[in-house]
Amino acid sequence: MTHTTRIPIRWGDLDALGHLNNATYLTLCEQARIEMLADVGAGDWDDAGPVLAAVSLQFRRPIHYPATAVVRTTLGTPGRSSLPFTYAISVEGDEDTTYAEGEGTLVWVNTQTGASTALPAPLREAAEAPAS
Repeated sequence: MTHTTRIPIRWGDLDALGHLNNATYLTLCEQARIEMLADVGAGDWDDAGPVLAAVSLQFRRPIHYPATAVVRTTLGTPGRSSLPFTYAISVEGDEDTTYAEGEGTLVWVNTQTGASTALPAPLREAAEAPAS
């Protein structure tokens, strides 16, 4: 399953050279990840929720203002409590060019005990659904 999120770049997201600040790419990924979880029905975190266990990004091209980032989050094969995923970041109007790409792993954790727990069914079903 691939989820697409569009996020406008703000002027304040730029570094001194006029590029999107490197740390802001992670914020884009975070927003895309949270929207994806909500969209698949895994956004209720009263008893358990997602913990980002790992993330890495490779920067390919700078993003300049004004722009709208397009973040594609693709879910991998889930484990019992973990879910790998990849990111591909492009820019609206130039969506065939990869500006950054990365990968990460979510672990579902019981909010009371801190122990890992089974992924919620809607998230597992989204990850295991055949590509359309």
